[in-house]
Amino acid sequence: MQKIILILLTFCLTLTAYEIKQTPINFGEKRIALTKEYIKNHYGFEVKDIKITPKIVLIHYTAVETFEDSLSRFKSQTLPTDRPDISKASALNVSAHFMVERDGTIHQLMPLDFMARHVIGLNYTSIGIENVGGTGYKQDLTIEQLLANIFLVNYLKKRFPSIEYVVGHHEYRCFEGTKLWLELDDGYRTTKHDPGENFMRDLRANIKGFKVAPCDK
Repeated sequence: MQKIILILLTFCLTLTAYEIKQTPINFGEKRIALTKEYIKNHYGFEVKDIKITPKIVLIHYTAVETFEDSLSRFKSQTLPTDRPDISKASALNVSAHFMVERDGTIHQLMPLDFMARHVIGLNYTSIGIENVGGTGYKQDLTIEQLLANIFLVNYLKKRFPSIEYVVGHHEYRCFEGTKLWLELDDGYRTTKHDPGENFMRDLRANIKGFKVAPCDK
């Protein structure tokens, strides 16, 4: 059955012409300054810019039902007041490099070589892809989103040969103790469910040449 799914998805993907829409969020001087501060406080680096060398593609869902509401969460340069779980760590707002609508439409939100705040410990080496949905921790992402993620992962590997891993947000703590993990605050952790084991299983069945999170070996 998995082989049939793989063939069908590969066939669908070859028929799909993906356009990456440019939908920039506000990434001005304030957000850049807050990002540099985050890098210093959490990773111990004094940096002149916020450019990264990506090693990981990190997959998320937004836990919000619509694209418009999901995007609105990222637009401000500073963190909204309703995120007490991460507000003590920094005033820097969360962000991601891409957002994928439920119909598979792909939006690029920010420069791919800028660091986004989207995962504890791994921001400095990862590109984030947010998928609209997952409200109430439901594993309800669509086949259109899966196809778009397959395209994006392969596209990013061509853009950045340094990428080695494709990882779900719920797997991020598998990297603790590895050379890619940079978080200095031992008390700064959150529990994540996105995008879920089912989505990652189907994604991995349709991509090749990537490592899984270390705890899945």
